[in-house]
Amino acid sequence: MAEIIVDGGVRGRLEELVGRRREVRVVALLVIVAGVVALVVWMRGAPATIAPPATSGAPFAPSTGTPAPEGATVVHVGGAVKRAGIFELEPGARVADALELAVPRPNADLDALNLAELVSDGAKIDVPRRGEAVDSAQGSAPSTTTSTESPGTVVNVNTADEALLDTIPEVGPATAQAIIEYRTQIGTFTSVEQLIDVTGIGPATLEAMRPFVTV
Repeated sequence: MAEIIVDGGVRGRLEELVGRRREVRVVALLVIVAGVVALVVWMRGAPATIAPPATSGAPFAPSTGTPAPEGATVVHVGGAVKRAGIFELEPGARVADALELAVPRPNADLDALNLAELVSDGAKIDVPRRGEAVDSAQGSAPSTTTSTESPGTVVNVNTADEALLDTIPEVGPATAQAIIEYRTQIGTFTSVEQLIDVTGIGPATLEAMRPFVTV
């Protein structure tokens, strides 16, 4: 078998060619690594995407002083109710809808009102107690007068029973019972200010009760 003899010049050129190929591979590998590093750095520096805020349809509730939603009907409910104040109603609401939020008291004369009457924006609804007169137009137009209580509605907290105490504004069954229990402990109230010591009666509640109580 014949032996192939490669002279020294050819051998050198072959070795040089192999060496260049290795250098090309190393350079290509370095370029790839550099590209990957640059891509990672760019991705870390990209601005974050902010999701849009979520929205929800909140139901109408007693007003907190903020502007009413466009198209809402805002009414003032007072008189023989447990939650007197300003309420926001759906457009087309009726007197019954306003009273459902204000919660009439047991002595409220609901038959004196037209519960099916549409209420207008800015109207004042005064819920009368049994035996009181009522303004027939109060649910359909804004009121410009302030209602006053008759002398017969003032309750003596030293002699009233639980049912009568429950007719006082801001006083419910639990507070009426607390008044009776405290009255039993001290014997008698000597001033209206003593009601502040009754469980469930704070400064704001006392001020709301003051025109309707005596000792």
